[in-house]
Amino acid sequence: MDAAFIEQCADPSLEPAIVEQFVSAVGPGDPLAVTVKSGGRLILVPKSKTPDEAMEIIRQYVGQAVVRVGLTQFPAGVGVKDISELKPDLVDPCENLRIGTKMFTKIMRIVAKWYGNPTSKEVFPLMFEDAIYAWNSGQFEGQSVFQAEDPGRAIVDRKESVPDITDAPAGATPSQSEAERSDEKEIGAAGIRVDLSRIGGQK
Repeated sequence: MDAAFIEQCADPSLEPAIVEQFVSAVGPGDPLAVTVKSGGRLILVPKSKTPDEAMEIIRQYVGQAVVRVGLTQFPAGVGVKDISELKPDLVDPCENLRIGTKMFTKIMRIVAKWYGNPTSKEVFPLMFEDAIYAWNSGQFEGQSVFQAEDPGRAIVDRKESVPDITDAPAGATPSQSEAERSDEKEIGAAGIRVDLSRIGGQK
C-alpha cells in the first residue's frame, strides 16, 4: 500500500507496517468488494463495478446477513440502526481504511488487555493473530468485539516492540517467563488460549 495513503487515511495509532499486514490479512484488495455471509455460508453476489452497485448490494443484505465491505472488509451494519444510515463512505478507499483501522485498533486493545498489556515483541504476533481472528469472527473470549467498549490503552509502549509478524517462526509461543507473568494476571489464561480458542473446526 502507498505510504502516503496509509498516513492520510489509517488510524495513526497503528504503525504503517501493521496497517499493511491487517489489510493484507482481511481484505481482498478491492475497495468495492462486498462479502455476504449467512449462517456461516458465503452468499454469492455480483461483483460491484461502481460504488452505487456496491451500496445496492449492501442495503439489500444488511440486517439479514453479515455484510463485509471494502479494503478492510468492515462489517457494514455496525453502529447503524436503520438502512438509510448506510453511506457510500463505506466503499470509499480512504474512509473504509479509516474506520476499519480504527475498529481494528480497538480490537487490538481488547486482545492486548486480555494478554495483560505486554510490551514484549515476542508476544505481539500472537496478539495480532488473535485480533485478526476476532475481526473475522466478530468474537473474542465470548464478547462481540465490534460492539465492545474500547479499553482505551496504547497497544504497545514502544515502536521497536512492534515486529513484522512475518519474522515470527511458525507456532511461536511466549517464553516461559512471559507465560508466568501472564498467569499471574489470569491463572491458566495462556493454556486456554492455545487449547480452546480454535475448537469446532473454526479457522
